[in-house]
Amino acid sequence: MSQVNETTASVVTEFFIVGVPGLQPKYYSLIGALLFIIYITVITGNSLIVILFVIERSLHKPILYKPMYIIMLSLSLSDIGFCTVALPKVISRYWFNDSYIGFYVCLFQRQLIHYFGTLNSLIMMIMALDRYLAICYPLRYPVLMTNRTMRLLIGFSWVTAMIAPTISVMQTVKLPFCGPNMILHCFCDSLSMNQLACADATLANLIAYTVAMFVLLVPLSFIIFSYLSILVSVLRIANAQGRMKAFSTCATQLTIITIYYVPRFVVYTTSNIPNAQMNSSQKIGLVMFYSLLPPVVNPFIYCIRIKEIRQLLKWCVHRNKIINIGDGMPFHLSPGSKPSHR
Repeated sequence: MSQVNETTASVVTEFFIVGVPGLQPKYYSLIGALLFIIYITVITGNSLIVILFVIERSLHKPILYKPMYIIMLSLSLSDIGFCTVALPKVISRYWFNDSYIGFYVCLFQRQLIHYFGTLNSLIMMIMALDRYLAICYPLRYPVLMTNRTMRLLIGFSWVTAMIAPTISVMQTVKLPFCGPNMILHCFCDSLSMNQLACADATLANLIAYTVAMFVLLVPLSFIIFSYLSILVSVLRIANAQGRMKAFSTCATQLTIITIYYVPRFVVYTTSNIPNAQMNSSQKIGLVMFYSLLPPVVNPFIYCIRIKEIRQLLKWCVHRNKIINIGDGMPFHLSPGSKPSHR
């Protein structure tokens, strides 16, 4: 199987994932193990959030912060989806030297990579909207942000997130690929594929950049507006304890949003400014950082910062201990032993 097609007249039917260019083979096993640990951590942590949401009946009661649980569930599912699409192939590349990926499989991976990125951006915007209504309009919040409204917003995001990557992929499909087929990245994405085209890819790159900026800047603009409004509302609170509580409520979301947006903006901007471009290894390192760090830390942030999640975890651990002590005997949990939601 040839790594590079020999004639420019032939049509590329396959690509090869390079990963990090210049990485010495002696580090392949180490990088593969690191990515595998990250993947297992993401799947385990986010699956825990999903399982808690699905099986714990108290999360299905009309408690105060239920709309936020719907956001958490959606974000966890999106993180699981992204890492499942992005990581297994590059892990296989470093562990088993299996870098082959079919042309259309590469396009499909690229579609899903950008789909989940777009979806996360929309979820961040909904998260900011939820906090904006909860803090700036606390009395109207239960009416404005019902569970049904949140489900509609999240469902709309999962559907419309497919539009932006589809536009970009359709432009790439029009390009001829007849020469190099080495993807200088850990997965297929817009820039790494377009630069392998035999024709001028300026238009395709411009469209991809425009779509990416739209997906990033429109939600980011609303997020900045909402949190500035929240800041103004919080500063009007006379009680210092009330101000701290309001700031604490937003701290989790602000941490996730900062990790998500700032590195992405740097990568997309420097890639289109001639004198500010990073080398391939730097860009790939930053992309992997902003792509993988949020899925890894999100479950831990939820478990540490959100009281109801902590109570649920303690309750589950306590229940399992009692069941184990009972040596398999039937155990019936009394209603009073559930974690309280106050």
